[in-house]
Amino acid sequence: VCCPITATATTRAVASTSRSVVFPSALVRGFSSLPTDDGGDGDGTNKDVDPPQATTKTTTASSTTAAEKNNADDELKKNLKPSEIVESLNRHIVGQHDAKRAVAIAMRNRWRRRQLPDELRKEVTPRNVLLVGPTGCGKTEVARRMAMLNDAPFIKVEATKFTEVGYHGRDVDQIIRDLMDVAMQLAKKQHTEIFKEQAEAMAEERILDILSGPSSENATRGRESFRDMLRQGLLDDQEIEIDVPNNKQNQNEIDQTNPQIVAMSDLMQRLASGGKKQPTERKKLPIAEAKGIIFEIELERLLENVDLKKSAVTAVEESGIVFIDEIDKICSPREGFSSRSADASAEGVQRDLLPLIEGTTINTKHGNVNTDYILFIASGAFHAVKVSDLLPELQGRLPIRVELAGLTEDDLYKILTEPVANLIRQQVALIGAEGIDLVFEDEAIREIARMAALLNKTVENIGARRLHTVLERIMETISFEAAELEEGATVTVNKNTVQDRLKDVTMKTDVSRYIL
Repeated sequence: VCCPITATATTRAVASTSRSVVFPSALVRGFSSLPTDDGGDGDGTNKDVDPPQATTKTTTASSTTAAEKNNADDELKKNLKPSEIVESLNRHIVGQHDAKRAVAIAMRNRWRRRQLPDELRKEVTPRNVLLVGPTGCGKTEVARRMAMLNDAPFIKVEATKFTEVGYHGRDVDQIIRDLMDVAMQLAKKQHTEIFKEQAEAMAEERILDILSGPSSENATRGRESFRDMLRQGLLDDQEIEIDVPNNKQNQNEIDQTNPQIVAMSDLMQRLASGGKKQPTERKKLPIAEAKGIIFEIELERLLENVDLKKSAVTAVEESGIVFIDEIDKICSPREGFSSRSADASAEGVQRDLLPLIEGTTINTKHGNVNTDYILFIASGAFHAVKVSDLLPELQGRLPIRVELAGLTEDDLYKILTEPVANLIRQQVALIGAEGIDLVFEDEAIREIARMAALLNKTVENIGARRLHTVLERIMETISFEAAELEEGATVTVNKNTVQDRLKDVTMKTDVSRYIL
């Protein structure tokens, strides 16, 4: 099958030999576009040929040096100024300027600490933050947007998911273990960008070896013709045999919360596979699918020379951020004689959090992690309890307290109109998928904000989440009938539409106040 293709491709290669000379030779020599110290004249000849091992070491060292320089240049770009952080948060969150400023300063201080001398850096600890405010005012949204802004390891956890030590459930040490998993993924992603081009070149050479055999002087023309066809996608449907990692072993049966069990399981798997990380099986795949698999295999080989665990541990200890949400749910009122709660997710979790926030060493499957310099940001509504009901030691470990204000009618109107992906825009886009133009008049949007604010006052204050309830009630009939309308039709939502759809809700709330 390959004979006529090779003949045709060879004819094309002979016709275009004078045009493509430099790039393939550079690929065959080093699989890297970085210059080496071999003293070449740039004319395609290599006068002093070094041993293959020395060439590989030089290429790797030069690529690592270039990567370190790029990281140093890009560090300021990744660590935004406080004003830039606030400006970015303003695109998605309305109001709460105090919370935005506190978070922006805390994030910037992470970068400032890394610029200090080693002697002083050890003495500077992060100032942890406690966000206090009613539900639906934007506490959790601040955490979500923070994770998108910074490349530092970041994790958001719910305090109610943890139990104190000795009870069945997750202990608070799992927070740091999950944060280490996030840091490992970040480290792998960053080094993948560094070695991406080199791995793609090596994957291409492996496919060419399978198609045309090992490179030699006699097979150079055929190899280059295969290279051209491979890059043009003409060989994507041709099948080749490769060794594919076998992922049949089930990891779900292992207790991932215990680092000792995970490490022992990994060791047993390596011993069972003869020292290899993963057993492989031979498969016949199209080149289009095999290209990605070979790229991943070559990338893993390159990453084996990088200590990902060390860089991940350093990133967590120096730049890690933990956001603990719903911290008021593990707090019980101290009034009366029964101050101690029997709940396994209450005061005991607070006691377990104390050493974690103050600074301790946690054993993970990637190594020991010191939590002295991890930034902790906690948030809670504190409706049923007060901040003073927290353990005094825990209050002292969250020194910066920010009060978030409740949302007014004007704030609700801004939430509907100002953010980049506001609720009105979402509804217009959803109905637009049916080919229908949905138009909200400004008076209608004002009425939606007024009704949401009224329901928050009369029923229960759930903040901006009330807008979802009100808007879905208005859009229920329109969303149901939109598929039946003619394409290009226009549906307008005005003030009367809003009042008509919500009159039942307001009437029920007025009557329910007087019924026992």
